[in-house]
Amino acid sequence: MTPLAWLLGLFLPACGAVGAQGLPVPQPLDLARIERPATPNTALAAPAGFQPPPDLVTPVYQVPAQQLYDAIRAVAAGQPRSFIAAEYPDRRQSHYVVRSAMFNFPDLVTIEAMPAGPAASRLFVYSRSVFGRSDLGVNRARVVAWLAALDRSLTATQER
Repeated sequence: MTPLAWLLGLFLPACGAVGAQGLPVPQPLDLARIERPATPNTALAAPAGFQPPPDLVTPVYQVPAQQLYDAIRAVAAGQPRSFIAAEYPDRRQSHYVVRSAMFNFPDLVTIEAMPAGPAASRLFVYSRSVFGRSDLGVNRARVVAWLAALDRSLTATQER
């Protein structure tokens, strides 16, 4: 943790925490009831037609939901400063705390894979800031990066 993060932790204790600590354990998220704030500090990737409208549209993946879930979890685990906060395997849903490099600000990222047929699935990725009104595009950039890493991973798996 940087000295700036330590100092900020005196005022915002979650910024002085390590990993997923310092925030309540996320409960399962009902994707059908997402209420996005009016502030520009979230990013949602979801299938076409989803409400609220996503910032990024995810395709129907031609893999079973469990395989997609395992692949996106592996992507999340490989990201810098990304820590598992809660997992709900029966829902194929996981929650991560991702911390900024300098100030240790926590962001929350929820992933969920849902079946879309016997060998197809849909993916939801919802990234949001815990603090602040604006995120300077960090949440959207994160979702784009995670989806690109997922595509590379799935392509590599199919080529084997």
